[in-house]
Amino acid sequence: MVLQHSRDSVPDGFIANGPAPADDPITIRLALTSSNMTGLEQKLLSISDPTSTEYGQWLTKEEVKAFVQPSAQTVAAVSAWATANSITTTTISPNEEWVAITVPISQANELLDAEFTVFTHTSSNRQIVRTLSFSFPSELVGHVNTAHPTTTFTIPGIDPNSQLHWTSIGDAKINPDCNSTITPACLEDLYGIPTTPATQKSNKLQVNGYDGEFAQVADLQSFISQFQPLESPSTTFALETIDGGENTQGAADAGTEANLDIQYTVGIALGVPITFFSNGNEDFPTAVLDTATDNEFQFTPSLAVQICNEYMALGARGITVINSSGDGGVRGHHDTISQCPNNTFIPTFPSTCPFVTGVGATIGIEPERAINFTGGGFSNVFSRPSFQDAAVKEFLSTLPPKFPGIFNSNGRGYPDVAMQGWNFEVVNAGEVGLVGGTSASAPSFASVVALLNDRLVAAGKPVLGFLNPFLYSTAGSNAFTSITIGKNVGFTCPSNATAFTAIEGWDPLTGHGTPVFSKLLAAVGHFYMYVELRKYRHNFIGSRFPRNHWPQAGGQEAFSDCVTSEDMLELE
Repeated sequence: MVLQHSRDSVPDGFIANGPAPADDPITIRLALTSSNMTGLEQKLLSISDPTSTEYGQWLTKEEVKAFVQPSAQTVAAVSAWATANSITTTTISPNEEWVAITVPISQANELLDAEFTVFTHTSSNRQIVRTLSFSFPSELVGHVNTAHPTTTFTIPGIDPNSQLHWTSIGDAKINPDCNSTITPACLEDLYGIPTTPATQKSNKLQVNGYDGEFAQVADLQSFISQFQPLESPSTTFALETIDGGENTQGAADAGTEANLDIQYTVGIALGVPITFFSNGNEDFPTAVLDTATDNEFQFTPSLAVQICNEYMALGARGITVINSSGDGGVRGHHDTISQCPNNTFIPTFPSTCPFVTGVGATIGIEPERAINFTGGGFSNVFSRPSFQDAAVKEFLSTLPPKFPGIFNSNGRGYPDVAMQGWNFEVVNAGEVGLVGGTSASAPSFASVVALLNDRLVAAGKPVLGFLNPFLYSTAGSNAFTSITIGKNVGFTCPSNATAFTAIEGWDPLTGHGTPVFSKLLAAVGHFYMYVELRKYRHNFIGSRFPRNHWPQAGGQEAFSDCVTSEDMLELE
């Protein structure tokens, strides 16, 4: 047996209640080693690089599967192990890299050299079955990457994203000042978001819902009537479900998180088809696998990597994955008073995944500043990707020599961008209230991306897909307003707690800052023009090409000399 992962002690917030009953069944998911994830990553970094001639050439479902699907040798090894132990495996993913087995606890302990135990989460009083260590037999090493549930300890049955800051305002008069409250009109004015409806129905935006969070049609219609006069009150959204998910209607079933996400995607991405994807699985990591944000250390590292690889595969398909960066500043998804003196920073997942675009939060206007709880920092699992190397190094160079914060300076830095995240007007269960959190910022930025995609599709261009290399390009980063005020101590911790401070350029509070829609659209358009020039540059070199036909040299006299490589560089 080869040890895969172990924890020295029971994680904070949990207590052990004793061994899980030996005869109880447990379903374990096994992640089989993909045939060529390195090749997929190399391909993705090429097709998402704005300076590459492959930019925007997203892969088909079948092309992605060719990279992700396990090899015949891996399938044979797992099959032989299952047969030898009288186990039935069931393939549970389209790319065939995930299989599930259901066995008694006693057999699971034997198969994985584990001690599955019942643990209680003290705050919620909910229970989970986990082990503090697990191993694979040597014949599976190199063929199976991880197993779940094993050593991952997330809060059972609770979506961390749903822990928003809600304030009911009842029948109080709504303050129209965007310094105090945020509506779709505020975001449109602040960031130049167009109010002309989208026209391309092939371009879609999906909102994921977890843990019984239900988006209410009646609340959406009320929200539109009060806060988005440019949208028809009859506008609604499509519904898809998985793992027993549903979307029950009624005031008693209203979910603040779900309503926020739906109201601010429908309300900002005017005309874009919106889908609410309801996931009924109560185990948060499993729910993420089937489709959200938690502390990185709560995940088994190999499981975090596997989930991140799933996001890589989505990015290669031309799907942009966006996630909030957390509401605990440098101290995880939600900070507590007991954490404030601790200077060991806690990154959140999946914002630390390089293939996810993490969104932080701002507050205020003139000046707009980083809000105290905006999640940001550096991963302890994922190394810093090359596309953000220069930006992150520039930030690190500004830290004082004896900065007391403890973090992995070589890790992937997050967030990537930010938007407003405090006092969003939301209708929930028929009542108007104010909501705050990076969970308000993320759907707002997703709406910006959806509207950019609409313009691209209308022009016959590919959608943005995996976004991060574009964001860290010079043109991409310059399309954001840098936020230079703020310190992410957390929602609870005092202002003198150790944390990062906002600076000009990228920082681990608001990333590159907040978007300017017109600049983003122009940057994307310029990149696609550059790609076309790169494709045909050899056709121009050596030919006679009148200089006054050049896009940026109109009015100059035609010339008789042949076009040179230097001429093409000038044009590019």
